[in-house]
Amino acid sequence: MIIFDTDVCIELLHGNRNVPARREQTDEAVGISFMTVGELYYGAEKSDYPTRNHIAVEQFLLSVEVIQSDNQILKRFGRLKAELQNRGLPIADADALIAATTLEKGTRLITGNTKHFERISELRIENWR
Repeated sequence: MIIFDTDVCIELLHGNRNVPARREQTDEAVGISFMTVGELYYGAEKSDYPTRNHIAVEQFLLSVEVIQSDNQILKRFGRLKAELQNRGLPIADADALIAATTLEKGTRLITGNTKHFERISELRIENWR
């Protein structure tokens, strides 16, 4: 399963055609982290059109598998965050949770924010934006 980062989901919601074109080139299932769901709702809430954007988020969520948190993901999150902190390369908790979700449940992370994630050597990332 490939995991879409929040920025890729936002691109889809805004009508970016590159992402669906790339999606057609793979038969892997698409998932998103529970953290991405929260970020999407946050973005909808702070927008100029929260009701419309909430509906768009809810429709989008019908098209992907939402990966819920579990002990494996949270354990990986703790290890990953500590490793990055010890190396002087901290990342935001949201990004660490999305990375941990991908490492535990996915094959690769599809993101436009490659700089946020390239410091995680075991994480496979692709930019479809």
